[in-house]
Amino acid sequence: MKNLSVREREVTVMNTLAPIGWLAAVMTATVTPAVARDTEYTSLKFADVLAMPEAQQKLDPTIKLFFGDQVTPKVLTKFGKDTSSKKANGVGKDDEAACRWAALSALMAFQAKAKFLGANAVVGITSSYNLRDLKSATDYECHAGALMAGVSFKATYVKVEE
Repeated sequence: MKNLSVREREVTVMNTLAPIGWLAAVMTATVTPAVARDTEYTSLKFADVLAMPEAQQKLDPTIKLFFGDQVTPKVLTKFGKDTSSKKANGVGKDDEAACRWAALSALMAFQAKAKFLGANAVVGITSSYNLRDLKSATDYECHAGALMAGVSFKATYVKVEE
C-alpha cells in the first residue's frame, strides 16, 4: 500500500471491510431473541401450601393468616397494607412445587412483618401479580420459568380479637 494514493487506500480498506459489515448485518437479522418461559398458574391452592410439612414447621401459629374475603375475628387495629413478592428456585422441582415454596416464603415474610408491627393477623391475602388481582380465599397465582417461580401477594396487617 506504499505507492497507493489516499483515495486508493480508502477504497482498498472499504473493499476489505465491506464483507464483514454484510456478514454482521445478516447475522443480526437472522438471530432470534431468546424467549424466557413464563407459565402462568391461576388456580393453585393456599391449602396445599399450608399443608406442606415445612409450613407446619416455619409458619408462626400466633400470627393468623386469612385469605381473600375469609371471615375474620373482629379487627381491633389496622397497621396498614403491604405486598410480599417472593421467588423460589425451580431447578429440579416441578412448577407447582416451586410455586408452593415461593408462596410459603411470601407468607413467612408477612408473618415476620406482622410480628414486628405488633399485629396478630394478616388478612385479605390475595395474589396481585403484575398489578392484576386474583381475589380468592382459596387460590393464588404463580408464574414459573425454567429456573424460578414467583408469587406476589398483598394483604393487610391487623390486630384481631382473640
